[in-house]
Amino acid sequence: MSKYRITVEGKTYEMDVELIGSNGAPVQPVKVQSAPAAPVAAAPKAASKPAAVSSGSVVAPMPGTVIKILKNEGDAVKAGDVVLILEAMKMENEITAPVAGTLASVNCTAGGTVAGGDVLFEVK
Repeated sequence: MSKYRITVEGKTYEMDVELIGSNGAPVQPVKVQSAPAAPVAAAPKAASKPAAVSSGSVVAPMPGTVIKILKNEGDAVKAGDVVLILEAMKMENEITAPVAGTLASVNCTAGGTVAGGDVLFEVK
């Protein structure tokens, strides 16, 4: 059994992984000695749509369908309040307000689709 730590979209998960053979029995791992790995440079971030977004602007982290909009323009929000639900890859993702303030604009509609990098809403 091997233990791995992975990070997906800023969230870290720890998992135990067991290698099994075609008969379902555990396979004994082979110990391999290797030289220390050279440092790896961070991969460049994919360029999103070029847009001037303010610190209160929230962009779609991936393409998907807006399932539900929970707040309306003009509503007061706190940092971390869920503003809308975005379905992507058969998962519902809560999209939250990054800062406290007033919901200045909502640039999407329930049932509509968005592309990754589209501005969903702005908080001022």
